[in-house]
Amino acid sequence: MASRFEHPAGGYKKIFETVEELNEPLPATVTGRIPSFIKGSLLRLGPGLFEVGSEPFFHLFDGQALMHKFDFSNGQVTYFRKFVKTDAYVRAMTEKRVVITEFGTCAYPDPCKNIFSRFFTYFKGVEVTDNCLVNVYPIGDDFYAVTETNFITKVNVETLETLKKVDLCDYVNINGVTAHPHIERDGTVYNIGNCMGKGASLAYNIVRIPPKQKDKSDPIEKSKVVVQFPSAERFKPSYVHSFGMTESYFVFVETPVKINLLKFLSAWSIRGSNYMDCFESDEEKGTWIHIARKHPGEYIDYKFRTAAMGLFHHINCYEDSGFIVVDLCAWKGFEFVYNYLWLANLRANWDEVKRNAMIAPQPEVRRYVLPLDPYREEQGKNLVSLPYTTATATMRADGTIWLEPEVLFSGPRQAFEFPQINYKMNNGKNYTYAYALGLNHFIPDRICKLNVKTKETWVWQEPDSYPSEPLFVQSPDGVDEDDGVLLTIVVSPGAQRPTFCLILNAKDLSEIARAEVDIISPVTFHGMYKP
Repeated sequence: MASRFEHPAGGYKKIFETVEELNEPLPATVTGRIPSFIKGSLLRLGPGLFEVGSEPFFHLFDGQALMHKFDFSNGQVTYFRKFVKTDAYVRAMTEKRVVITEFGTCAYPDPCKNIFSRFFTYFKGVEVTDNCLVNVYPIGDDFYAVTETNFITKVNVETLETLKKVDLCDYVNINGVTAHPHIERDGTVYNIGNCMGKGASLAYNIVRIPPKQKDKSDPIEKSKVVVQFPSAERFKPSYVHSFGMTESYFVFVETPVKINLLKFLSAWSIRGSNYMDCFESDEEKGTWIHIARKHPGEYIDYKFRTAAMGLFHHINCYEDSGFIVVDLCAWKGFEFVYNYLWLANLRANWDEVKRNAMIAPQPEVRRYVLPLDPYREEQGKNLVSLPYTTATATMRADGTIWLEPEVLFSGPRQAFEFPQINYKMNNGKNYTYAYALGLNHFIPDRICKLNVKTKETWVWQEPDSYPSEPLFVQSPDGVDEDDGVLLTIVVSPGAQRPTFCLILNAKDLSEIARAEVDIISPVTFHGMYKP
């Protein structure tokens, strides 16, 4: 599954450059045939503005949110994009400078104000960014663009207009939620976020937002915390980017990448800090894996432990014969992978990009298996009896259960990331196939498929082409798990029409069609297909 291509020409630098929004949709040139069941929109989010005036944004997660849309109708395709008019964006445009501190770029007080009013600006407290550049998902009948703070932004997915900013803190006790909720068939949304618990100690809350309400009221108003996971450290929550959910359980992986809250609260008011400054990592801590029952929400106090790792994306979790199988896109060791995603690193020449990636944590697809009845065997014995996995779980004398993973895929500096599955059919259930964006030394350059049972892999790749996360769409008459297509946006900077939506057959990653537009696009992170 390794990349077959080098990228010495550095075409990838183009996906980290500012673009303009569109006033109206552009018609695309279609080659091949768009499957008749693809009608609707492919929605994607990512950064689109990488500097304001003379002030640059420094980190991959700082650029201002740009929403992209490919619309499909009767074999015709159009492309449209608009900036999400968040407070961060609108104020930057008005004041022509970075006004709100982003992930890796700090905003300084207005240089035009006198020293006295500047001093007060510093002590007004934290202005948390609402730059929702990571994902888009439905809540009830509405759609929200999101990042990882407490602010989500309601958008009109037809016109890409920004409707309103919603502060989740108004409804539930959380400091922020992830951009990776789980959504059940009936529309129930589950998400996880850090919170301050009793006596100012930390915890992680699972929040449930109910489906569409009969009385047309906003489901967000009925959000509830359903279960709480404890934090391993009192003042330092772990960074959490996603979580796992089976039919009956939640799975939360607490990694050694910590947010130093004291630093977060003090640094902010005094000396121009950003979010990245507040992360720290400690190898000694290792990784804790927690589980909780879904109905009724109830934390199960088993002490699952494993070696230090970084984790952003869960692939899938499911129950089987008294075990929970947890498949993850892991990064080895304790160092924070985001340290390698500064724009200067990603825009470097290929030799430099490779040099940086050599010292970064190494990616690996892993399967962990958690016994639901770990106390029935004596210490030191492997508790995992599933016949198809080499993952182990061992009870130690101190009552912790040590987990060793099975490696499902490993390629040096070749990541299987931004994973997707046939979510409707298989989320929380036993499954066979995962699809992903292949990162080659952090540069996205291929689409991959993995059979998690046999470890067989497939790849789609073209020279100087930079795809995005592949989204799976099931064919209406499909029976097999992989009966369907993958949708991805590919940027090919040197081509006559440099941006295209690519449609692949999910069985073998062969090309079915592409819809190309004569405009360049920057990188996108996550998104959804809206039928």
